[in-house]
Amino acid sequence: MTKQCRIWWPKHLSSTEPSSSYTFLFGWFVSCASASLDIVVAFTCDESSFSGCQYSLKEILCDTNRSMSITLQDKSMFSLLGQCAACPSDNDQLFGIGVGDNDKKKYSTCHIACALNSEGMLRKRNRRYYCGCHKLDGLLEKHRQAATGSNHWIEMAYDPYEIHGRNIHCIPKLHHIHWNGRLVSQCDVHVILYETPTYGARHFSLSCWNSFKKVKIPLKEPKWIDELHQKQPLNDLDAVILAMNSATASKMVFERHVGSSRPFTKLIALGLVWQLLAVSMASLSTIFYIFLQFLHSLLGFGSQSWIYTTSKRLFNTAWINIQIRCGQILFWPILLQDNDSRSQSCVEYAEKAALRKHSMWSSLAVDLLLGNLIGFSLLFNAESVCLWVSDFANDTTNELLRTGCVWLMGVPAGFKLNTELAGVLGMISLNAIQIWSTLWFFVDSLLVYLVKGLAILGILFGMTVPAALVRDMILVVTLHVSTLHWMISLLYSQQIQALAALWRLFRGRKCNPLRQRLDSYEYTVKQHIVGSLLFTPLLLLLPTTSVFYLFFTMMNTSISLICMLIEVIISIIHATPYIKIVLWLVRRRRFPAGIWFEIVTCHSNSVNSPEIVSLDKIISPSKNSLHQENITGRSHVLVSILQSNFFTIGQIVIPHYRKVFTRVSRSYFARSAYGVLTGKRISSTLGTKLPSTMPWMFIPYKEYWCLCRNSILACMLECDCHLFQ
Repeated sequence: MTKQCRIWWPKHLSSTEPSSSYTFLFGWFVSCASASLDIVVAFTCDESSFSGCQYSLKEILCDTNRSMSITLQDKSMFSLLGQCAACPSDNDQLFGIGVGDNDKKKYSTCHIACALNSEGMLRKRNRRYYCGCHKLDGLLEKHRQAATGSNHWIEMAYDPYEIHGRNIHCIPKLHHIHWNGRLVSQCDVHVILYETPTYGARHFSLSCWNSFKKVKIPLKEPKWIDELHQKQPLNDLDAVILAMNSATASKMVFERHVGSSRPFTKLIALGLVWQLLAVSMASLSTIFYIFLQFLHSLLGFGSQSWIYTTSKRLFNTAWINIQIRCGQILFWPILLQDNDSRSQSCVEYAEKAALRKHSMWSSLAVDLLLGNLIGFSLLFNAESVCLWVSDFANDTTNELLRTGCVWLMGVPAGFKLNTELAGVLGMISLNAIQIWSTLWFFVDSLLVYLVKGLAILGILFGMTVPAALVRDMILVVTLHVSTLHWMISLLYSQQIQALAALWRLFRGRKCNPLRQRLDSYEYTVKQHIVGSLLFTPLLLLLPTTSVFYLFFTMMNTSISLICMLIEVIISIIHATPYIKIVLWLVRRRRFPAGIWFEIVTCHSNSVNSPEIVSLDKIISPSKNSLHQENITGRSHVLVSILQSNFFTIGQIVIPHYRKVFTRVSRSYFARSAYGVLTGKRISSTLGTKLPSTMPWMFIPYKEYWCLCRNSILACMLECDCHLFQ
């Protein structure tokens, strides 16, 4: 079976000419099948980088491996992969080009010496190239022997290959590889050039929008499906992607040990600006923290009074949103701190941790911005808003409610109604409307203060709190409409139930509530007579009751829809991922959704060279073992560039909006329509999901100020470190 080797090579290494004759390759060997191997090259390093290093190479590699994620450590270890020579070939062949027939024996012997003595890299004699592994010095040679002892070691060389428009000047080619105790020089090679993932720029992910969850099938699966699941996969892309996303972190840890320094001049220059910003934000947050603690202690004195309990029930939505907002304001410095050490080992983890940290304060900032815009607009136009609200309330009361009730007491749309019943229902409705209009006259004088209070709440707590308060106030000021609707719906539902029971009496059926079915039953003559006497007036009075019920149902439903609309707006403001939208607009590469390969070149090499030499035979040398067959093999070389798909703005936002409506039943509208027909009341809330409330926190003011300042400085330092990596 032909061996398959995939080399994941950083693209920036092929963008420039190699600076030294040979470099060492560091990264991971990922293998999940005997005939397939993935080699993820994280970075390269020349021998001069180890001069003056206080740590041994083994200690550096072990410490670098410990800095990686546990998932990656379980699948592969960070190690010295091999070496790469900056030696171009004359033809399409890489090594062994120009080797004559008389030198094949020397060439084969050189392979054996490579496996035995770990010697040689590239030797040039009479313009002919020979394979070998160069004798390394000191600790590098010891770890190279450990690498070949751990079953894998690669020898590569740069091959000049200009790709126009791609900024690629050389492509690495594989000479040979020590693969599970064997020396392999001919195998199918797939060189994949990838851009090194960096925080804030790009990373790779296998997640895809079109991936579906596994659906449970009630039927028994065939045996071949189980065998397919048990079959060993040819590659482990999850481990490869995780290794590529960890390449930058491994390079930073490695360079920290070998003594490479990074220019942080800009970071020092911006330190004073960061300090001033952190102090100002911490001071502002502490002032607001003191204000919230004062309000909380003030409300604590009257928490047992009936006024507190009643107001909490009437303004339940506003109370919940105030709790959510106060919790976010109190806990934002704690949520902003980076307590996830795993995010430092992988760019993908760092991106997810950053989005999780910054989602709360970005939502808070946008909510406060909208609240300030609306709040200041209401504050400067309070009188105009009060005049508009008063005119709207008067028009609704006089032109809609009163005129509608008078119209229903006559001949609405040509229907002949029961005059006495219509007069009673109409007079009750008009009296209730008149009483409420009288109460509204006294509230109208306080409306300007109420509008200014809403404006101040919007400025301090954001848009969601005054919006929730407006929703609750709409329910309060329309209490007379909902009361009339409840009264008439009760009359209508009882009338419908009575008619249904009498109709079952005429059919000789009786409802069995225990078994939830209709049973046959023999009624007496007296029961039939009483039923007939009751059925006729109830049926004739049904149109009058239905007309009033329909009118107030339309009014109450309109009010409920307005409240539901405000509720949905509040939930959407809380659920919208503002930080993701901004980052997607600025840099779309931070949201990958699957990978694909762009083929650059593909060709085949046919050489007369030894393919595999067993190290078991070399360890026990004999005449037969020193003889190596000339196998005519054909290896395929494929060069491609790793590309990523990216999420669209809808694919980013829609999952968050779906969570908002998780509590809303799919049959909500069907149940509401059935409730309207049977006389049941419609709920004024949709049941959308809101952020969870947080417990109240109290710490000393000085400690809270230090916590805010340290959180801002830590966040800014983290951003600068990722910026200069």
